[in-house]
Amino acid sequence: MAPGLPTAMDRPHFIGIGGAGMSGIAKILAQRGARVAGSDSRESATAESLRALGATVHIGHAAEHLADDSTCVVVSSAIRADNPELVRAAELAIPVVHRSDALASLMGGLRAIAVAGTHGKTTTTSMLAVALTELGLDPSYAIGGDLEGPGTNARHGAGDIFVAEADESDRSFQKYDPEVAIVLNVELDHHANYASMDEIYDSFETFVGKVVPGGTLVISADQPGAVELTSRLRDLSTLKIVTYGDSPSADVRVHKVTPRGLTSEVTVVLDGRYLTFTVSVPGSHYAHNAVAALAAGVALGIPAHNLASALGKYTGVKRRLQLKGEVNGVQVIDSYAHHPTEMTADLEAMRGAAADARLLVVFQPHLFSRTQELATEMGQALALADASVVLDIYPAREDPIPGVTSSLIIDAARRAGADVTAVADKATVPDVIAGMAKQGDLVLTMGAGDVTDLGPQILARLSN
Repeated sequence: MAPGLPTAMDRPHFIGIGGAGMSGIAKILAQRGARVAGSDSRESATAESLRALGATVHIGHAAEHLADDSTCVVVSSAIRADNPELVRAAELAIPVVHRSDALASLMGGLRAIAVAGTHGKTTTTSMLAVALTELGLDPSYAIGGDLEGPGTNARHGAGDIFVAEADESDRSFQKYDPEVAIVLNVELDHHANYASMDEIYDSFETFVGKVVPGGTLVISADQPGAVELTSRLRDLSTLKIVTYGDSPSADVRVHKVTPRGLTSEVTVVLDGRYLTFTVSVPGSHYAHNAVAALAAGVALGIPAHNLASALGKYTGVKRRLQLKGEVNGVQVIDSYAHHPTEMTADLEAMRGAAADARLLVVFQPHLFSRTQELATEMGQALALADASVVLDIYPAREDPIPGVTSSLIIDAARRAGADVTAVADKATVPDVIAGMAKQGDLVLTMGAGDVTDLGPQILARLSN
């Protein structure tokens, strides 16, 4: 049986409760019986889903939203020191708990699988959550996106397995003690927190070092950063390493990935035997995520053939190549990709799924720091599309950096031969796309910001 509620978390207040990571923890606490409260900057479906679980959700941030009898205040790294609720917590001497510590407390006493990597965490965590649920193991899970089927990003299960997305962006993944750790890839991102690849490797090595004695690391045998991380690991006496990928030396070797429209058929070689299963997302990138999930489940002692069948029940995560609709022969698909590697993977996946279609992209850069460091690579990725619309940078938690604008990406894209249009007013995008799109085209809204809101608006404009 899953453990109960940590005493310090029985009346938590979440600042930014609507965020992907924060809302998941809040949902699990509410399902475990906590009196959950919190605030967020705007109304959302997430806020409504939390209220349905009994949580109190305030819109806007104000000191009076924090109840005097709250047992803790939960924050993420995005919350600024001058937030009025955080200031009020200090006045009342209410303990402040980072999101990662709250999640670590929920995983205590359970067999945890922590999924890490610069890309693919949400998809892989989701695949495991769906497969383990399908097998009747009733896992708990906390994911950075809503599953298509259950429509939620988190659940408290009665089983003894907890699957969690482990975020490296602020080093918070170093708080967990998993039985199985997955490292999908290691690249330089989150430039406000990491100055070099050496810092990234050190951070991932610390994460791997927290695997419980006798536990397992599942890691890519192909991705250069993951291979380098494996070579840097020093104390391997209590750790089992299982590699996966295309490499002939991989413990779980990807033999073949066969595109089937918006799905893929995957064949792997495991313990000398061939195993074939279907994944309901296109592209090699997502197929490899499924293989990582398979290897992690096997590490927990679940039969591979059962897992392979259950992985076929995965139908996707919102914002991960999610089909938003089709009007007049034009499909609109939403992609969360915001790093060049992710952008390239999703664009190549769509090319493989619909080789004869024209690919139109609406891209919204995410973060000034990321754009400053990776504008050239983002522009090169956009060259894979037939035409792109590039919006202004979505700042999220960051202040502007002088000289850093979307024009850096646009210039790089044009140097790479891309057809790019700059659009400063997001509200005009549906009209712009309606003027470009023809029957048979695919339109991708791409980015980690509010570009996702444009999908329904584009569909509505196309219908007119």
